[in-house]
Amino acid sequence: MTGAPAAATRLGICSVTFRHLDPDQVIAAVAGAGLECVEWGADRHVPAGDEQAARRVREATEEAGLAVASYGSYYRAGVRKPEEFDAVLRSAVLLGAARIRIWAGTTGTRETPPERRRQVVEDTRRAAALAADAGVALAYEFHRNTLTDGADHALGLLDEVGMDSMDRVHSYWQPPVEPALSDAEVLSGLDALLDRVVAVHAFSWWPGTTRLPLSAREEMWRAVFERLRAHRAARAGVPGPLDVLLEFVPGDDEGILPREAATLRALVGG
Repeated sequence: MTGAPAAATRLGICSVTFRHLDPDQVIAAVAGAGLECVEWGADRHVPAGDEQAARRVREATEEAGLAVASYGSYYRAGVRKPEEFDAVLRSAVLLGAARIRIWAGTTGTRETPPERRRQVVEDTRRAAALAADAGVALAYEFHRNTLTDGADHALGLLDEVGMDSMDRVHSYWQPPVEPALSDAEVLSGLDALLDRVVAVHAFSWWPGTTRLPLSAREEMWRAVFERLRAHRAARAGVPGPLDVLLEFVPGDDEGILPREAATLRALVGG
């Protein structure tokens, strides 16, 4: 297994990339591609509340010399029953995840009424406090049809959750799929959110949801990683590594993971 190509950066995958594989097969693919970590998904590989699965996957991950990057939950703040987060947090702790990915509701910023937005904010604060007691941080998925459906929207939501939660609640980042933005627009959005980004979902879809090799948007990704690298270098004492996680490879084909991992390594390394 190779080390991180840049200081404080870990390369890995989201396990949902290979939903058709079992955890041992995912681990073998990740290790075989020379990657370092896995974000384990709750929808297939580590269901929320399945304590046996969390323990087993953590043990297998660590035995392979890999790290658990995070727990990719499908907890939607302000929408799901609050007690459902208890199972999510329990699984994250047993999995050894220092971060849980959550979702900011189920509707976009412009479609969400004020009362529902308030519920998302309050539920995020509640979940963040519970997670902090367990030594776990939260991070919003950066995604359409949620309150993080754009960089400015995500930043506004994080600010509304509160500055006292800044060390507890962060953001993922990925290039928006819809609307299809130019490289310049994508990078402008990233610039706005840089202070809050702790993980990147890396894929190349264009146009729309057409899955392409990562190299198909090489220019954009190279600029993304240059910005992330420079930003983190300028911020002394940034907590934890930046996780860069491959997601949605063409054809969901584990056979091309070594190629995609090599591309990612070259791009991140500059």
